[in-house]
Amino acid sequence: MTAPTPGANVSGLLDVKNLRVSFAGKEVVRGIDFFIAPGEKLALVGESGSGKTVTALSLLRLVQNAAISGKATFAAQEGAVDLLSLPERVLRGIRGQDIAMIFQEPMTALNPLFTVGEQIAEVLQLKKALTPAESAQEAIKLLADTGIPEAARRAGSYPHQLSGGQRQRAMIAMALACQPKLLLADEPTTALDVTLRTQILDLLTGLQQRNGMAVLLITHDLNLVRRFADRIAVMEDGRIVETGPVAQVFDKPQHAYTRKLIDSRPARDVAEGRADPAAAAVLQARDLRVTYPLPIPGVRGWFRKGEFVALQGASFQVPAGQTLGVIGESGSGKSTLALAALGLYPHQGQLLAAGQAWSRDAASNKRIRRAVQVVFQDPFSSLSPRMTVEEIVGEGLRVHEPGLSASQRRAQVLQSLVEVGMSEAQFPGLLQRYPHEFSGGQRQRLAIARALIIQPQLLVLDEPTSALDVTIQKQVLQLLQKLQREHGLSYLLITHDVDVIRAMAHQVMVLKDGEVLEAGSVDEVLERPQHPYTQTLVAAQG
Repeated sequence: MTAPTPGANVSGLLDVKNLRVSFAGKEVVRGIDFFIAPGEKLALVGESGSGKTVTALSLLRLVQNAAISGKATFAAQEGAVDLLSLPERVLRGIRGQDIAMIFQEPMTALNPLFTVGEQIAEVLQLKKALTPAESAQEAIKLLADTGIPEAARRAGSYPHQLSGGQRQRAMIAMALACQPKLLLADEPTTALDVTLRTQILDLLTGLQQRNGMAVLLITHDLNLVRRFADRIAVMEDGRIVETGPVAQVFDKPQHAYTRKLIDSRPARDVAEGRADPAAAAVLQARDLRVTYPLPIPGVRGWFRKGEFVALQGASFQVPAGQTLGVIGESGSGKSTLALAALGLYPHQGQLLAAGQAWSRDAASNKRIRRAVQVVFQDPFSSLSPRMTVEEIVGEGLRVHEPGLSASQRRAQVLQSLVEVGMSEAQFPGLLQRYPHEFSGGQRQRLAIARALIIQPQLLVLDEPTSALDVTIQKQVLQLLQKLQREHGLSYLLITHDVDVIRAMAHQVMVLKDGEVLEAGSVDEVLERPQHPYTQTLVAAQG
């Protein structure tokens, strides 16, 4: 469907005028205007805190403790209505029936106490007055329509029993149960692997075309916008700064903020060249194997356990000053490999970190613990909320250099923070602040400072930027590149983002179902992939 241009003589589905949303007198959405035509796909893009999600939630008045004003004219079944002034009883009938919403994280949006089939059936009973038997059959059909295999069996599964992609499909099935006119999709693919993102996009496109449904896509993923949307509205600090057809905005962005977003693709700035063959690798493995015990059903399970092979026969090395990128989907064995490298999982085969094998004796592992540090995916959960910045960053010194005085330790903490771009001048009282007082990118810098302070040889980077906006992601990657050049650090980089691998890695290893499918230099693997799975990963990134 060709998207209408602003001002065209079309019958709009949703027309928003002067929308304002404020919390305790602070305005977070500042008088924005936009419209959506029937069957159109509009992408609302911007960084965290720009007001995207609040805008979508305010249309259905799902934002608590917010003052909302303006007008949102919607072409409901009974005629044009203002969503912002409707009585709650009437608006409740529109939610789910005419306007549905897909939330960012289905694990928190789905009820863990009910099966996905029961949750979809509940919508059908409430909105379409179907009988329990009819709604159960319709729920199975909706799950099948979203591409979930064995839909009848999966309808009886609880959310935790489904994969991330299956949970998102179940959420889509629930949202589309009543064939709404408008779907609000809030970051529907952010938590998914790149190939799953493509599948969910294709699914939404197919369902949108089949049902003639309009979509408001909220995202910061510009690759997603290119592939999916008709028009784009760019949002910064509560204001829409640019709108237009996707091709026009990407080819000739007018606003500086739009150009900043488009230019935020990770850039490669690493020391090139081959590793010194005479130098010992910081991390090396040969035929690495990791298994988990599995219960065996029935009487046999009383006497022995089965096993699940999470990683099978992986051989690799990480030279000094270089990065090995490990890429694959969820469940491929990436995080298992990282945890084995950190000595946190028992393993079979040879694994040497800083020239030493991990031992069951904690005291003998102390030297390796100093040489190998980790930066996790989500700094908000990996930094203690009860510890100050000084305590968090200086924690490693208390373990590995207990002889330092408090003043010496504080001096090293300040120096480590300066190295990651944070100082007392920028953040008064920095050392006594807590993690919640910082943004996501700043918290990740704190996590990097904590790892660097004991001067490790290797950093294990477990999806270090996947929880960050594109502009912040670029800043963190630039910081990691700078630290590698200055300190000769080695990185074991775990990610599902091909762009991050392309920007950071010297060598690449592709994992699927615990096995290494392909390995080699970044140019060999990403520019000339040999395995069909690798080709799919690269193609899906766009």
